[in-house]
Amino acid sequence: MNILAFDLGASGGKLFLASIDGGKASIENIHRFDNVSYQINDCLYWDIINIYKEMNTGIKKAVELTGDSIDSFAIDSFSNDFAFIDDKGALLTPVRCYRDKRTQRHAEKIYGRLSREELYRLSGNQNALFNTYMQLAAMCEDGHDYILKNAYKMLFIPDLLINFLTGKTISEYTLSSVSQLYDFKKDDWCQEILDSYSIPRSLFGTLTKPGTLLGHTQDSYNKYMETKGFPVSVVCEHDTASAYLSSPLTSDCALISCGTWALIGTELDSCVITPEGYRVNLANEGGYEGHHRLLRNVMSSWFIQETKRYYKEHGKDYSFEELGSLAEAAEPFAYLFDPDEDLFYEPGNMPVKIQQFCMEHYGSRPESTGEIIRCIYESLAMKFRWTIEQLERISGRSLPVINMMGGGAKASMLCQFTANAAGRKVIAGPDEATAIGNITVQLISTGAARTLDEAKQIMRSSYETKEYIPRDTDQWNLNYMEFLKLLK
Repeated sequence: MNILAFDLGASGGKLFLASIDGGKASIENIHRFDNVSYQINDCLYWDIINIYKEMNTGIKKAVELTGDSIDSFAIDSFSNDFAFIDDKGALLTPVRCYRDKRTQRHAEKIYGRLSREELYRLSGNQNALFNTYMQLAAMCEDGHDYILKNAYKMLFIPDLLINFLTGKTISEYTLSSVSQLYDFKKDDWCQEILDSYSIPRSLFGTLTKPGTLLGHTQDSYNKYMETKGFPVSVVCEHDTASAYLSSPLTSDCALISCGTWALIGTELDSCVITPEGYRVNLANEGGYEGHHRLLRNVMSSWFIQETKRYYKEHGKDYSFEELGSLAEAAEPFAYLFDPDEDLFYEPGNMPVKIQQFCMEHYGSRPESTGEIIRCIYESLAMKFRWTIEQLERISGRSLPVINMMGGGAKASMLCQFTANAAGRKVIAGPDEATAIGNITVQLISTGAARTLDEAKQIMRSSYETKEYIPRDTDQWNLNYMEFLKLLK
């Protein structure tokens, strides 16, 4: 079998070709590209046309490599961002980036309609500016509610791309579940939240669960791409849900899907919506059948990506390896910061922002590149520990082992620091976790695997893991007490 997985992240997209033979999988990354947001008139946008073009470039490569024999294709991506189409599939709006300032500008008005506490009670989602509800509400506050009233459908990015391929309009379950518009108790859209801004229920596509074989690419697309076409599957389109499915661990553990964001959580049988969960701002998120995530978003590789970009713009194009070496040589625990400070949310000038924070809190600041990178990794490890402790307390479960997946699994310093800070063993890998989770569900939708366990067993042959054992825990514990003083 030839299975194709498109994995779109906030910093780049990748297209993977998986060949399944004899109960084993081999995976090849056949195309990759950068993905960035663009600012126009103080608004932030994704280039959805370029994303579509690059996705098709990868598909064309797969068509050539397989002799036009693709058995299934599916998409996963970051959540919450969307566009509107008309009933003929015409794209009516660009795709705004979740870091756009409009939600921050209108936050207090929006929470005046439904309070943070009420939104948490109804949706179980983390209160955050990037949520789909916050974006739709901000549109209404900006006077753009006419779009909501006149558009045919609002589609999340993966569902929008699927519409371009198939003409079908769906709202995939895992993406819908994290939109702050969904009611876990009713397993449907939350009417009370929709009513707060008169958001039409008809705006959403058919709720579709992962593991569904959706259908075939449409004739117009096949003609455009010069292919006989291929089946399209619905997987866990929220990249975190896909990543969690790739974990090699089966017992209670902390799972960290570590990319631009670190999604730190654990899997439970059902949602946990409590006043304590609200206070700590833990998110409930849907997954593959029987898999439910309790987690918290922490800004993660975003700091490294933005710092690397800043230095490149100023004439120093560091590799990730060079940044790690510079950090190794820097003094430990010179500076710490809370990665979730509002100061760091928007793109641009990341090293300057870190220096600003440190100057305000310490009266001095990191000067060298190595000092800045080291304080990023140490601060992230501390916040990872704090989040895991909250998960244990609210879930009532012990989480003695950490599985770090995604791009962060390749950052050996971050993995080791996380083990040190948390005092727990870290299993790092797989690094392409979202793609592996994507392919895992496609094995089920195509009938190549009967159960999730069977599909995961096939995929385990395609990746390796690495262990990190805690070191210097007394020193880390001492500095963790200082880190806690920085948290609001």
